[in-house]
Amino acid sequence: MKYKQISLRALEPEDLELLYEWENNDAYWNLSNTLAPYSKYTLKRYLRNSHKNIFETGQLRLMIEHTEDKVTIGTIDIYDFDPFHKRAGVGILIANEAYRRKGYATMALKCLIEYCFKTLQLHQLFCHILANNCESMDLFKKVGFVQTGIKKDWVRTSGGYLDEYIFQLIEN
Repeated sequence: MKYKQISLRALEPEDLELLYEWENNDAYWNLSNTLAPYSKYTLKRYLRNSHKNIFETGQLRLMIEHTEDKVTIGTIDIYDFDPFHKRAGVGILIANEAYRRKGYATMALKCLIEYCFKTLQLHQLFCHILANNCESMDLFKKVGFVQTGIKKDWVRTSGGYLDEYIFQLIEN
């Protein structure tokens, strides 16, 4: 799947080191509700099973590649895939700092939205964003997501509790 200067691709065994680095970066843990590091063994097993169909696993992780620079800059995930209700959650990470705030996350989301609505024939997508993550809220609003709810004091952090906002994009 391609959109302008990015492409979304399946996981490859060669992605192990990137995933290990990104999944074990505690700066991202609040974003993904992670409480402990992942071992390489666990990530190798995850990669070995990444060939399974989204209908089997309920999730799909794709790597975001910058097509001109030939570098993997992040990941985008479909999670809580529900084929009966035709909905799924979306999460994105642009891990490579040099590629942030340049429109690549927007491109990746637009590409994934098209895939979800046209190929998977979903009716809606949703995401959960912490109240202090203004960049993510702006990103999802930019591609059409609308805030539909709030979970008060939802995530405990070292500085106290944070609200979590619910955003949805419903296909017309």
